[in-house]
Amino acid sequence: MAAPRSPLSRLFTVLLAGVLAGLVLAVAALPGNLLLGLTARSALGSYAALPASLKTPATPQRSYLYANDGKTLITTFYDVNRTDVPLSEIAPVMRQAIVAAEDRRFYDHGGADLRGLARALVANVKGGGTEQGGSTLTMQYVRNVLKTDPTRTAEERAAATDPTVGRKIQEIRYASALDKSLGKDEILDRYLNIAYFGSGAYGIAAASQRYFGKSPAQLTLNESALLAGLVQSPDAYSPIDGDKEQALARRSYVLDSMVATGAITAAQAAQAKTEPLALRPTAQPNGCTAVSQGHDDWGYFCDYLRRWWLTQPAFGATVAEREQALRSGGYTVVTSLDPKIQATAQQQATKVYSYDNKRALPIAAVQPGTGRVLAMAVNRHYSLADNPAGQANYPHTVNPLISGGASVDGYQAGSTFKLFTMLAALESGRTLSTGFDAPAKLPTRYAAEGPGSCDGRWCPANANPDWMDGYRMMWDGFGRSVNTYFVWLAEQVGQDKVVEMAQRLGITFRADSDAAFATDNAKNWGSFTLGVAATTPLDLANAYATVAAEGTYCTPLPVVSVTGADGAKVPVGQPSCKRVLDADVARAATDAARCPVGQQSAFGQCNGGTATDVDDILDGRPVAGKTGSSEQNSTETFVGFTPQVAVAGIAANPDDPADSVGSAVQAKVIDAVARVIATAVKGQPEKAFAAPSKELAGEPRRPVERPAVPDRQEPTQDPRSALQRWLDRRG
Repeated sequence: MAAPRSPLSRLFTVLLAGVLAGLVLAVAALPGNLLLGLTARSALGSYAALPASLKTPATPQRSYLYANDGKTLITTFYDVNRTDVPLSEIAPVMRQAIVAAEDRRFYDHGGADLRGLARALVANVKGGGTEQGGSTLTMQYVRNVLKTDPTRTAEERAAATDPTVGRKIQEIRYASALDKSLGKDEILDRYLNIAYFGSGAYGIAAASQRYFGKSPAQLTLNESALLAGLVQSPDAYSPIDGDKEQALARRSYVLDSMVATGAITAAQAAQAKTEPLALRPTAQPNGCTAVSQGHDDWGYFCDYLRRWWLTQPAFGATVAEREQALRSGGYTVVTSLDPKIQATAQQQATKVYSYDNKRALPIAAVQPGTGRVLAMAVNRHYSLADNPAGQANYPHTVNPLISGGASVDGYQAGSTFKLFTMLAALESGRTLSTGFDAPAKLPTRYAAEGPGSCDGRWCPANANPDWMDGYRMMWDGFGRSVNTYFVWLAEQVGQDKVVEMAQRLGITFRADSDAAFATDNAKNWGSFTLGVAATTPLDLANAYATVAAEGTYCTPLPVVSVTGADGAKVPVGQPSCKRVLDADVARAATDAARCPVGQQSAFGQCNGGTATDVDDILDGRPVAGKTGSSEQNSTETFVGFTPQVAVAGIAANPDDPADSVGSAVQAKVIDAVARVIATAVKGQPEKAFAAPSKELAGEPRRPVERPAVPDRQEPTQDPRSALQRWLDRRG
C-alpha cells in the first residue's frame, strides 16, 4: 500500500499536472507545420544540449576478480551492485515485462508521453495517491543517470529528483532529445542496466542474480514479471527484504499488462500467476573478506592485489580515485592466482601448523620470468572475525603475513641470504671454486660483545662444526650452509655489495632498523649474509625467481589481464622485467644451489645438503634451493625453485619474534615447500638448468663420490644417499 502523501506533495502534483496538461493542450492545438517546426528548433530539447553523462553514461559497475583460469570467481568489488549486459543477453520476456509494467506506449511516443503524463497526474490528484505512473522509461532513465552520475557533485545528483516543475520539464526535454538520437532498443538496454530492483541490485544482471541466482538471459515469464514489478517501489516490493504479498500483487499487475500489450496470452498470464515464488537469493561478495565460501585463504592474495591496484596510475591519479575505480569501474580482472597451487600451499601450511597455532607458515609462489604471483597461503583465516581472548592474530587476521606491509615487516630468513653473498662474489670476478679453510669460529673485524664475540669481535660459528668445518668452495659451502665460509666471503666482497645485491633482487627492508642499517652502515653489516634482516616469503621467492630466470628480475605481479567495462584492455597486465644479473652469474649460483636439495652440480662438486629430501619429492626433476635457520631457530625457512616456479616458506611467530619455532620444524617446512613446487610443475615439461661457464666454475676439485656424513643438527639428511641416488639415475 502506498504511503500517504503530504499536502505539499499533493500541491506540487496539482500544479505540475496543470502545467503539463496545459502544455499538452497547447501542443495539441498547434497547426501541424508549426508543431514540426517547434520540434525541429528544439522546443523539447536537442541531443547536442544534453549533459555528457546522458550521451555516454558513467554509471558505476562492480568489478570482478577471477583466478588465472578466467573462470574461478575470487570476489567482486562494488559500491553499487551492478553490471552492464547487452540487450541480446536479456530474455525477450523480460524486455516485454518492463515495457508493459512501466511504459506501454514506449514504442509509440517520442520519449516524453505528454498526454499519458497529464492523464496520470490528474488521476493521481483525484485518487490522492500514485494510481498511475506518468514517467516514460526514457524519462526514468534520464532521472536514474543524473542521480547516480559519479562525475557530478552530490548537489547535482540530488537535483535530479527535486520536486519542481522546472526539473520535470527539463527531464522531458532530455528524454525527447534522447529518443530522437537513440534507437528504442538502445534506450531500453540502458534503462534495464541502470534501474534499481531492490535488495541492493542495480540493473537487470544484478537483479536476476540477486533474486534467482541466474543470468538475465535465463529469466522465465513469472520471474521477469516479478522483477519488472519491483522498479515502481523496489524496497517495499522486494520479496527478500520487503513485502512478498505486495511483490506477488505487482507480478499479477505486470502479467495483466503484458496481456494488454499483446506480449502474452491470458492463459499464459493465468498460469504464471499460479506459480510460487521460486527465489534463490544470492548475495554478491564484496571485497576481500567476502571471498568464496571455503576459500577465505584467497583473501590474502586479494588484499595483495588491492594494495597493488592502489599504486597503479592507470586507474587514477590518486589513491582515492584508484579505489573508486576498483569499486565502480566495472573491471574484469584475471589474476595470476593458480587455484591448484594455492590449494596445495594452503594444505601444506595448515599441515605444519593448525589455524589455531600461534606460529605460522606463510608460503608464496612466483613464476620466474614474469613475476606473476601464483599462490599466497598461511594457516590463518582471512577474516575480520573476533579471535579468542589472548590470541592477537589467530585464527583470524587480515594482516599481510605473506607479502608484508602495514604492520608486518617480515621475518628473519637465515642462511637463505647467503645467496646474495654468493652472487656478489661471482659478479666481482670470483669463481665457484673460490676456496677457504672454514673454521668452527671466525673472528671478524666487527666489534661485538656477548656470547657471539671473541675478544671484543663478532665471532660467528658453524652450527655443525664436524660437518661444516674445513676447506670449502661455493658449492659445498652453500650445500652444507657453512656460516664461517660465507661471512669470510662477504668480507672479501664487501658487505655493502651484498646488501645492494639483495635489494637489486627485490628484498625490501620494511623494518626501520634494517632500512637504517642498509642506508647508513651497510659496509659494517657483517651478519647480513646470515639472514638477520626481516623479509617475507613473497620477496624471498621473487629474489630466487630472478636467479631461476637467469638474472631477469620481474616486479611481483598479481594479474594476467585487466579489462575495462568498455571491453578495452588496460595496459597493466604485462610483466615489468629487467636484467639485473649477468646470465652466467645466475647460472653459476643455480649450480651451487643444486647442492642443498640433494642434486648435483654440472661439475660434480655437491657433497652434502641440508634439504636432500627435495630431490626425492621432485623425483629427480631439476630443482635448486636453500634452507635457513635464524639464531636459536627462531625461524625456519626453505626456498626452492625450478625454471618454472619459485616457492618460499618461513615458519615463524608473527606476533612474537622471541618465540623460537625450533629446529624440528625445518624438515616439515622443506617438505611443504617442495610439495607446492611439485604441484606447480605437474604436467609441465621438465626443464634443465643451463650450466655455467668453465670460467665461472674456476678450478674445482675432483668430484667427491663419498661425502662425509653429517650429524643431524642443521643438516637434516645424509648427503651420501642423495648423491648415490643421483649417480644411480644417471648411470
